[in-house]
Amino acid sequence: MDIRECDDHQQLYIRIATSELAAKGQLSFNKKNGVLLVLMLSISSAALFLSAVAYACRKKMKKLHKKERGSGGHTLDKDHRTHTPDKDHTTVQMENLDELSFFSLHKIVEATNNFNIDNKIGEGGFGPVYKGVLENGRVIAVKRLSETSQQGLEEFQNEVICIAKLQHRNLVKLLGFCIHGNERILIYEYMDNKSLDSFLFDETKGLLLDWPQRFHIIHGIARGILYLHQDSRLQIIHRDLKAGNILLDSEMNPKISDFGLARKFIGQDAMAKTKKVVGTYGYISPEYAVHGRFSIKSDVFSFGVLVLEIVSGKKNREFSHEAHNDNLLGHAWRLYKEGKSIELISASLRNSCVVSEVLRSIHVGLLCVQHHAKDRPTMLSVVLMLVSEGALPPPKQPAFFTEECYSEVDNVSSLEDYTITLLHGR
Repeated sequence: MDIRECDDHQQLYIRIATSELAAKGQLSFNKKNGVLLVLMLSISSAALFLSAVAYACRKKMKKLHKKERGSGGHTLDKDHRTHTPDKDHTTVQMENLDELSFFSLHKIVEATNNFNIDNKIGEGGFGPVYKGVLENGRVIAVKRLSETSQQGLEEFQNEVICIAKLQHRNLVKLLGFCIHGNERILIYEYMDNKSLDSFLFDETKGLLLDWPQRFHIIHGIARGILYLHQDSRLQIIHRDLKAGNILLDSEMNPKISDFGLARKFIGQDAMAKTKKVVGTYGYISPEYAVHGRFSIKSDVFSFGVLVLEIVSGKKNREFSHEAHNDNLLGHAWRLYKEGKSIELISASLRNSCVVSEVLRSIHVGLLCVQHHAKDRPTMLSVVLMLVSEGALPPPKQPAFFTEECYSEVDNVSSLEDYTITLLHGR
């Protein structure tokens, strides 16, 4: 069709080869922009893909680096404080623990010979404790959370955070921790003489603890608790002081351990209330066992029980006098009222005891186990009373005076020898 002969008002659409227009410089501006846009998008997509690949590689290398550092027992970076989710699909947040080392499970398995039963040195409410030896020859104590333990993630995290920030000669030193899948493990300095209860309540090993050593242990425990209550960066109520949680080093120096149930507080008069009472039967104060109220005076009560156990060599929760059915506290109170406190002392101590020190220790112990929290001294007063020779105030009747008094806490259920729990329905 000859387009020269077309009507001026008729629209025509002509299709020709693009190459012809391009050769004559007639390619439309819009089409040039379209081609350019497609080219730019292609380049951008390629750049994004390469960036994603590079990021994935860096992330994988960081994981490998973290694993290598863990296997070497080195300190974990701050950016790596969130660990593998546990079985409840929550994460363990370990913050500001630069001074604490992270141990790989592989390293701990090697140190304990795969948690060999021959390396087991004890067991508590948290779980079994094993002796281990690291590659450098250092001996450690490995506390592994048991699958049947009433404690768990909260107690594990609480102990790590609390004890990592506490430093005192009468507190056990935490070296590090391990989190691997559902494994929760704490690594401590090894105590050559294990726990105090292994000496106190054993007729043979009890002979190895003469009075000067026992009096030294009483002083050390008192100073450790005073540090927790008053002098530490974190004011701490331990809530589970007992002979099994007092460890002894090679020189028989006492060190307080097991901070899984510990709680921070502010102010000397601070008191808290809980519906879940945890602790050890025989060491728990009456206001805590019955009403769920705890304070620093709860620890003072536990310390008083410990003092009477150290002097007598008898366990409070198992003691019952054949003549009047008094428990250990009631028996000590009855002897005090009769002016015969010295008769409370263990027979193995009669040749080594200093009578004035024994009587003062019993008196201080009775002041600590008085029924009402307000009547009990603070640990500062306790330390001063132990080292001074001044007159002491007369104690009032102790809590749980007789065996029958334990009926007050019938609703408290015992969990083996380690913890008790009092639950109230919602």
